[in-house]
Amino acid sequence: MKLTSQSFKEGEFIPGEFAFAIPDAANHVALSRNRNPHLAWSEVPAGTQSFVIVCHDPDVPSRGDDVNQERRVVPASLPRVDFFHWLLLDIPASTVEIAAGSQSDGVTPRGKAGPNAPSAYRHGTNDYTGWFAADEQMKGEYYGYDGPCPPWNDTLVHHYIFTVYALATPGLDVQGPLTGANVNAALAEAPVLAQARLTGLYSLNPNVASTAK
Repeated sequence: MKLTSQSFKEGEFIPGEFAFAIPDAANHVALSRNRNPHLAWSEVPAGTQSFVIVCHDPDVPSRGDDVNQERRVVPASLPRVDFFHWLLLDIPASTVEIAAGSQSDGVTPRGKAGPNAPSAYRHGTNDYTGWFAADEQMKGEYYGYDGPCPPWNDTLVHHYIFTVYALATPGLDVQGPLTGANVNAALAEAPVLAQARLTGLYSLNPNVASTAK
């Protein structure tokens, strides 16, 4: 199976319109258009009954001591953990493309409402749910896609890995809430016929983004 996008190419930087935030000279960051990127997949194996899309960032700092702190940096050597940005389940086998902006178009404080909005697909909760848990203005359940917003002082370019899974079942049986960890556990036990990946890069650190290849 192959996964491509009209929004960015493999190994290239993701345009700011598909991010949660963009660099801002005065305040370090500003909210962005937060549109989901276009995705299309081909060479689907016979017997496919549904698809699952997962987007995760494996480069999130494991500690927050230095994150977004003035006159400090997040060192590239710091151990990193996964952050899930998108969990889209039970995509019909007849669907082989997701249009840009069709699942997210703008930042929604407190998160997009409901597991079935804005489309009929089943949406999991992304990790902004936990990230904003202590923020009175932003806390809530963040369903669907919410794009990149790495620390603005991180010295590491973040990788955003979009993976599409072809399943031999009409849906994915997930135990518990639709979180990244639970979806991954379900995929490990599911009849996955094939999978394909596409990786984009992003940084809010102007010094890093301007020199990265």
